Amino acid sequence: MNEALRQANRRLTVRLLLLVAAATGFAFALVPFYDLLCRVTGLNGKTGGAVQAAQALEADTARWVTVEFTSTVMPGMSWEFRPAQTRMRVHPGEVTRISYLARNPTNQATAGQAVPSVSPGWTARHFNKVECFCFQRQVLQPGEVKEMPLVFLVSPELPSEVQEISLSYTLFPVSG
Repeated sequence: MNEALRQANRRLTVRLLLLVAAATGFAFALVPFYDLLCRVTGLNGKTGGAVQAAQALEADTARWVTVEFTSTVMPGMSWEFRPAQTRMRVHPGEVTRISYLARNPTNQATAGQAVPSVSPGWTARHFNKVECFCFQRQVLQPGEVKEMPLVFLVSPELPSEVQEISLSYTLFPVSG
C-alpha cells in the first residue's frame, strides 16, 4: 500500500511538472502572437511603417485627413503634457511632423513613457509613426521643458470614407 501511494505521488509530481513546463512554453509563445495582434488592431499603440516605406509613398494631394492629437497624464505622473497643436489636416502619404510638449514642474528628475492609441482602432494599420518620442522613455530634469517630436504619415491606402483619425498618448510614470 505504501509503495502504491509513492508511485501515485510520483505520477502526480511528473504531471504537475509537465503542466508547469507547458504553461511556461505557452506564455512565451503568446508574446509574438500578442505583438502581431497589436500591430493588426493598433492595440497598445503599435502601428505599422518604416522610414523606407514612408519615403517610397506618394502623397494623395486630392484628399485630406484630419488628425486630432490628445494627451492624458496618469495619476502619479506630475508632468504637464500636451500636443503643440490639437488638430492638423494632412494629405495621405505625406510625411508630417508635430511635437508634444512636456514640462516637469517638480524639483526632482522624473521619467515617463508615453503609450499611443489610434482611433478608430482599425485605422492604426494606416497610421505610420516614422519617429516618435514614445519609442523610448523620456527623462526630464527639475523644471525642464522638452519638445518631443513625432514624425508620421497616414497611408494613402486609408479608405476614402475615413476623414478623421485621433492619436492619443497616455503618459505613465516610470521608475528606475
